[in-house]
Amino acid sequence: MIAKRVPMKNLRKSDYGELVKYILDPQDKQERVGKVDVTNCHSDKAEFAITEVLNTQAQNRRATGDRTYHLMVSFRAGENPTAETLGAVEDRLCAGLGFREHQRVSAVHYDTDNVHMHIAINAIHPTRHTLHNPYNDFKTLAQLCEKLEDEYGLAKDNHVAQKRGAENRVNDMEAHSGVQSLLGWIKQECEQQMQGAQSWAQLHQVMHEHGLQLRERGNGLIVVGADGTAVKGSSIDRSYSKRAMEGRFGKFQPAPQRTQEATGASAAYQPKPVRTRANTAELYARYQEDQRTSTTGRAAAMERMRKDKQQAIEDAKRVARLKRAAIKVSQEAGSIKKILYSAAHQTLRKDLGNIAEQFAQERERIAAAHQRRAWADWLQAQALQGDAEALDAMRGRPGAKASGPVDGITKAGTIIYRLGATAVRDDGSRLSISRGADRDGLEAALKMAAQRFGPVIAVTGTDVFKARVAEAAARSGLAITFSSPALEQRRQQLLSETEHDRSRARTDGGRTSRSSPGSRRPVATRAPGGPAGAGSTEQHASGAARTARPAKPDVGAVGRKPPPEAQHRLRGLQQLGVVQFAHGSAVLLPSHVSRDVEHKGPEPDHPLRRDLPGPGTGLTSAAQKYLEEREAKRARGIDIPRHVLADPQQHDGPVTFAGLREIDGQRLALLKREDDILILPIDADTAERLARVKVGASLTMTDHGAIRTRGLRR
Repeated sequence: MIAKRVPMKNLRKSDYGELVKYILDPQDKQERVGKVDVTNCHSDKAEFAITEVLNTQAQNRRATGDRTYHLMVSFRAGENPTAETLGAVEDRLCAGLGFREHQRVSAVHYDTDNVHMHIAINAIHPTRHTLHNPYNDFKTLAQLCEKLEDEYGLAKDNHVAQKRGAENRVNDMEAHSGVQSLLGWIKQECEQQMQGAQSWAQLHQVMHEHGLQLRERGNGLIVVGADGTAVKGSSIDRSYSKRAMEGRFGKFQPAPQRTQEATGASAAYQPKPVRTRANTAELYARYQEDQRTSTTGRAAAMERMRKDKQQAIEDAKRVARLKRAAIKVSQEAGSIKKILYSAAHQTLRKDLGNIAEQFAQERERIAAAHQRRAWADWLQAQALQGDAEALDAMRGRPGAKASGPVDGITKAGTIIYRLGATAVRDDGSRLSISRGADRDGLEAALKMAAQRFGPVIAVTGTDVFKARVAEAAARSGLAITFSSPALEQRRQQLLSETEHDRSRARTDGGRTSRSSPGSRRPVATRAPGGPAGAGSTEQHASGAARTARPAKPDVGAVGRKPPPEAQHRLRGLQQLGVVQFAHGSAVLLPSHVSRDVEHKGPEPDHPLRRDLPGPGTGLTSAAQKYLEEREAKRARGIDIPRHVLADPQQHDGPVTFAGLREIDGQRLALLKREDDILILPIDADTAERLARVKVGASLTMTDHGAIRTRGLRR
């Protein structure tokens, strides 16, 4: 984990509102902005927090320093901390810097190879209205990062500075633009020869051979390239400062007069892409041509716009002159003419204002249409348009062509696909499920992996994730196998169970069923030609039909497993000889027995399972009330996970037991799924059973809302 301040050298540009708008801007991507938090503000809405912060900053008119502190926290590639960890990291860092009580807005970004968090902090205290500027904040952040990495099991980074500030800035620039800097080129090409020089003359000769010049500027030395790019000598190494060099060679001696061009130079610096394993010569030539075209096209478009603007202004002024001339020769009284002159002047001012606004928008449109891009940004744009060569150059190795719903491409060449609620990252060698791994997303990711890497797939991750992948593979029926023997065995087991259930459903769940020869078991069928629920007849294997009283509508045959519409309920016992459940986990309770069989009570004659206010019967007001109470606390900055109402169709699969709650007499089960807490209404019997389950135990929720663990089922 790395945490650092992003300074704004120009205080005029240090605008809190613009910073918050930037970190909350999705940039037409779904997989960019994640968790957003507003802290120490009266409102939990970012747009209202901006106004509140700006009003607080306006209370201090004497501070001359930067009133906005921009903190960025970045995690290792492939590391995806939970919402609780992100919140704890933010709180600890801000408190350690002295910003515990200060207003702030934070947002997590997922659109790069590294999950990172931006924190916009108001440096003006909300009550004292004093400016807080942390002293040596880089040391404080380094110490806090080391502690947080140990406490939360995060990947460790080196927090001890190994390079000078200029070198770090150069590395950041090269990583951002993808083009080698002059400083990086000098260190790579000629620093060794420079170290071997024994006099000013030898040093100047080495410089000249590489198209460089060593000059005095102010109280130091600079190295100038053939294209005019300059870098301080001390940025190359402290031994190349003016004081250190004069200590070695004596007073500085300028280079002999030579032509300014690097004629005769064996090698000269030219901005080129950072070296990778991919050949980018042709691509970079295309990039340079595109930049020249953009420059000339923008200049031509701006010149046309200026001419059009000048013409529009002249037309507006000409109309105003005609109006004034007409007023002058009119026979109106002097007071009336003054009013007419004033009206004509106001019209002219309005027209000129409209022209200025219109052409300001046109200027922005031209700038966007002919925008000059850095090399890495140009590669991103080309890759998003389907250029496989640009994608290979970003990855530094041959890769697959992007296909499918691409949400974005990082500067390292990682393609981010958005498959419903699931985000899949493709770096050319593997697919990673970053967030929101639902059923449809896992199946789509498996199909993509089979097309990309073949039928044999290796899966890494937690045991819960592997179990969900095996379920998705069995449910989709893809012709794939897993490299892990245990996972492949689990897939085969689930696949056989799925096929068995489908075969049984085809046998027992049809509208018309026939018993096997010699069977004396009654079979229920729908009346021919009648609508569902119109009645049924019972037939024996002999074929002799007899009419029976109207039975329950459309219940299908009674076999080893009842059809779905007849499960978990009793028919009239005088009509059936036996009711059999295929699964041992399903049980009969006293409330299931109809009052025709020694049971007196207010229950209906044919109850359908237990009357639970669970997912199958709609969301209860108790669950909604508890959800609103949890979300209200989260909005106030309390560190609790996000709570959602359980949807069995969407949240089925492995879950973790997180506890029980009782709201207005209604029992609620809390189930943890990834970073969310699912709220599921349950009955008293299920609550009693779950009370014996330890918090953190693994459970399974089916798509019907049932909870299973070691034979327990709701």
